[in-house]
Amino acid sequence: MMMETETTMRSVTVTTRKKRSLTKDHMLAIGFLIPSILLVGVFVYGFIGWTGYVSLSNWNSLVPDFSFVGLKNYLYLFGDFRFQADLRNTLFFTIMFILAVIVVGQILAILLDQKIQQESLFRNIFFFPMALSFVVTGVVWQWLLNPSTGVNLFLAKLGLDSKWYTDTTIFPAIGWGKIEFGIPIAMIAVVIAAVWQMTGFSVAMYLAGLRGVPEEVREAARMDGANEFQVYWKIIMPILRPITVSVIIIMAHISLKIFDLIYAMTGPGANFVTDVPGVYMYETTFRGNYYANGAAIAVVMLLAVAIFIIPYLWSSRKGEA
Repeated sequence: MMMETETTMRSVTVTTRKKRSLTKDHMLAIGFLIPSILLVGVFVYGFIGWTGYVSLSNWNSLVPDFSFVGLKNYLYLFGDFRFQADLRNTLFFTIMFILAVIVVGQILAILLDQKIQQESLFRNIFFFPMALSFVVTGVVWQWLLNPSTGVNLFLAKLGLDSKWYTDTTIFPAIGWGKIEFGIPIAMIAVVIAAVWQMTGFSVAMYLAGLRGVPEEVREAARMDGANEFQVYWKIIMPILRPITVSVIIIMAHISLKIFDLIYAMTGPGANFVTDVPGVYMYETTFRGNYYANGAAIAVVMLLAVAIFIIPYLWSSRKGEA
């Protein structure tokens, strides 16, 4: 009986010590997290709230004016020719950019997956542009696609010529609001530069996914009579669908808030054919001193990114649960 009592007391003591240890660990973890939580709360969510508040005010000069005007700044934006052009440019830039990154990334990843010689060399070549900033990329491609230099010197010898990012053509130019709705031809040059830089990310994602597909799956498909194209198209690509979704979300996030590449490469462009909300927001806020209008543009950009990010995070959380 005494032995049972001693054993029970020991187990209670051990349990108590474990609880104290866990409580101490939890308190220590919370202590480390509190500074980060406070900084994120102030410098992320606090500034988001402040931007939203300014966007509803009348502060459109150097003198602060926080008088409430409701949605006046938003109504002005959506009726503005430049902002309508920005929305059109962002829409087509995002679509072309994402499609090109996915298609080119998949093709290059499949080629690398064939165990080619000097694979590491090609991987480094494809990944290298990601080490550059968008500013550097913009300056380099601005020179390469300059209508009077770069690639056009070679095209001129072939009897071809292109205005690249100086072209003001909109195709098919359907009347919509105050602008012509269609694909801005000048945006194609910007898409080429953006795809050159970000395709390496897509290649890395797809190559990692391809290397994770068991060889038995491929062999089983070949034994069922599938050729190599069918193996990739009907078997492997559906398996890699989660990677495709991730690439779409990340590229959409980049394209919707793009600023530095456009600013360094083309600026707003003639007739705003290469303008985007990020450039408009910068010039409105820091050059024109229209702080409320600039804050409204920033809020619209935040909501556009949230449309892509929040559903993805929500579905990911449900999947983990």
